[in-house]
Amino acid sequence: MAVTKGSVQTPDQILQVDQVFEKEDLEWAGVVRSWLDEHVRDSIGDWYLEGTIPARELAKGLGELGVLGMHLEGYGCAGSTATQYGLACRELEAVDSGLRSLVSVQGSLAMWSIHHWGSEEQKEEWLPRMAAGEAIGCFGLTEPDVGSDPAGMKTRATRDGSDWVLNGAKMWITNSPVSDVMVVWAKTDEVNEKTGEKGLVRGFVVPTDTPGVQTPEVQRKLSLRASITGEIVLDGVRLPESAMLPKASGLKGPLSALSEARYGIIFGVTGAARDSLEQALLYTDSRIQFDRPLSSFQISQQKLAKALGQYSAITLTAAHLGRLKDSPAGVRPEQISLGKMVNVDTAMNIARDLRALFGGSGITSEYSPLRHAINLETVLTYEGTHEVHQLTLGRALTGINAFAN
Repeated sequence: MAVTKGSVQTPDQILQVDQVFEKEDLEWAGVVRSWLDEHVRDSIGDWYLEGTIPARELAKGLGELGVLGMHLEGYGCAGSTATQYGLACRELEAVDSGLRSLVSVQGSLAMWSIHHWGSEEQKEEWLPRMAAGEAIGCFGLTEPDVGSDPAGMKTRATRDGSDWVLNGAKMWITNSPVSDVMVVWAKTDEVNEKTGEKGLVRGFVVPTDTPGVQTPEVQRKLSLRASITGEIVLDGVRLPESAMLPKASGLKGPLSALSEARYGIIFGVTGAARDSLEQALLYTDSRIQFDRPLSSFQISQQKLAKALGQYSAITLTAAHLGRLKDSPAGVRPEQISLGKMVNVDTAMNIARDLRALFGGSGITSEYSPLRHAINLETVLTYEGTHEVHQLTLGRALTGINAFAN
């Protein structure tokens, strides 16, 4: 039977994404996408297989493009809207989650912490260089034995005269082996005014060439391979008083930065979902089976239609949270948890389901859905596990804290 084709529409045309986002915001996203197509897309599969990424070279290019810390004001930062930043993350993750992680850790964790909690001297010293991609930053919170419960951190900062001395270790730190500066969180002997207990958490801006700092790289990763991940080892690291972030006191410091980074994830994973769907559409249209394109079979169209519905839902969720974040009221932590929980899980399922349409070809680096799905396994875990966000939303719904007995 002959196959009759009707009009063809892209996923974004069916969603009418031009009615979801402002024209100028989509034009900006197009600029980012074009830069990535020119400089990154053709190489990302090889970098993934090699387990590396040219972070310093990319940081300089991304700095020139203007995406590093773009949602911050001053100090060489663009001062863009949250939605514009989200759309940049969407284009970055459409290429690879590792690329979005590089930008997210730089801008939403390290730069944001210095910008929000730092002294004027710290801002002037680091932010312009980081915005330009001339200096790479990382964010040290997670530890080898402490992940979802940051209050249990073992890294310590103790007073020695007018100095601070840091000892401890951090784990799963994006960018640390190539970083120039790190924002490290540690417990001090200071008393927490809210709880009356010793162990107030403080943040410190630590140049990575400080004696006693080591940043070994994590090897043999099966996910997020086009990303440089490492440890931070602190052995008697002596810092001046001026290294402490003066405006950060308690866990609010690191947790507020994590909320910023999670926002970028909410947008970013829609890019991975879109790229999976776009590649599936191209492949099924060109792949001939039983003298017909694969796209002409009912089961293929069922998978594609399901993915479109899921992609549309997470894109609208991201757009809504972007508008909230840009509004005077802002976006609440439980709303960020909702977006992170739903969008990552949904995007991962889209990539998994569509991978099957590629048959054997789908397990090669030539096509992106399986790479996206494997990367999203990491995104599901980091910056708040799926389960932690479920408990956060459960607490918001019931008023009962299920985190502790």
